[in-house]
Amino acid sequence: MGTISVLLVDDHPVVRQGLRALLEASHDIVIAGEAGDGRLAVELAKKKHPSVILMDLALPVLNGLEATREIVRELPGARVLILSTYGHDESVTKAIEAGAAGYVLKQTATNELVEAIRSVNNGARFFSPAIARRLQNRFPEGLEPGHPAEGRSLTTRETEVLQLIADGYSNKEIGAELGISVKTVEKHRQQVMNKLGIHETAGLTRYAMGLNPAIAKKEAPF
Repeated sequence: MGTISVLLVDDHPVVRQGLRALLEASHDIVIAGEAGDGRLAVELAKKKHPSVILMDLALPVLNGLEATREIVRELPGARVLILSTYGHDESVTKAIEAGAAGYVLKQTATNELVEAIRSVNNGARFFSPAIARRLQNRFPEGLEPGHPAEGRSLTTRETEVLQLIADGYSNKEIGAELGISVKTVEKHRQQVMNKLGIHETAGLTRYAMGLNPAIAKKEAPF
């Protein structure tokens, strides 16, 4: 059995420490790196090519769904495993649509995570049992990953800008965070508004919450 390299993505350092300790106890798993936000996760995935990316949903800068979507687009063979407190149908379905290979609940991760990582690394899908049962009932013929929801038209950069707007960042702060000029931020902001037909900050914030419900209520540490 070969070694499985895992990239840990969670914005809570204590969570990453716990995950590292749990996974390194398995002889066949090594930690390839850690990321505390979605944008860094994408960069590290492209640089290190880990066997499995263990992805939180509620992340700063670029949320876990968008990070998953970009990683799968840039690295078609990438295996992303979502690890989240939220197990409701909307989050699970959106994760599958983004290209995730599996979804594990943090509440049961201690017992399931190693098996989940091994399964997705071998090309299989893995869902926590409670999620798997609901998926089987909702989609008896199966739901394939990588089919974005209808109406999605924002680019990754536009989604980053949207999320930072929702987080209360000013145009200047967004520019500093993303390494782009204020004028470029304004251009992206206007494009987001035009595409969504939303022209006030409160409306953009509500839309961002709808894209990733986990953002609305920050996840508790694992």
